[in-house]
Amino acid sequence: MKASEKLKWKAAPFTGDRKAILTDLHDALYASKIVSYAQGYSLMKAAGEEYKWNLNYGGIALMWRGGCIIRSIFLGKIKEAFDHDSGLANLLLDPFFNSKIDLAQAGWRRIVAAAVTHGLPVPAISSALAYLDGYRCASLPANLLQAQRDYFGAHTYERTDKPRGEFFHTNWTGRGGATASSTYNV
Repeated sequence: MKASEKLKWKAAPFTGDRKAILTDLHDALYASKIVSYAQGYSLMKAAGEEYKWNLNYGGIALMWRGGCIIRSIFLGKIKEAFDHDSGLANLLLDPFFNSKIDLAQAGWRRIVAAAVTHGLPVPAISSALAYLDGYRCASLPANLLQAQRDYFGAHTYERTDKPRGEFFHTNWTGRGGATASSTYNV
């Protein structure tokens, strides 16, 4: 309650098309649901590999539909995805789910942008979108972490424009002692 009194945000009132925003919200929720299942199945797959479990991913979907609170027809599509490709790395790579994500992305992004603009927390929707964006990127900004480590401790970094395994150190401030990089690499 104290934070609501002290950390104020005065957003402009929503003036857009209410019918369009509801369609976008539908798309955002549906796409977020797909991503949540994709994440869950990725975790099961990783656990299965780690512990040498032979999991029937399609069967798990049907078990949920038949025996717990999750009784969605959507789970049948998950079974179909694993029937089509038992080695499926991620549900997002299945043609059905991929097409649904493609159709929902524009509205999903508009919802996240509108929520941020109006100061509304949508953690599940925005983190699902961030997962998708991270998953679909061939190259993520981990090099920024390497640069920070190099700045604070001369730990070196790799450059994307140089061969893999070639490490660099930069004197980021242009002043200071003679700190040299070491051979320590993560």
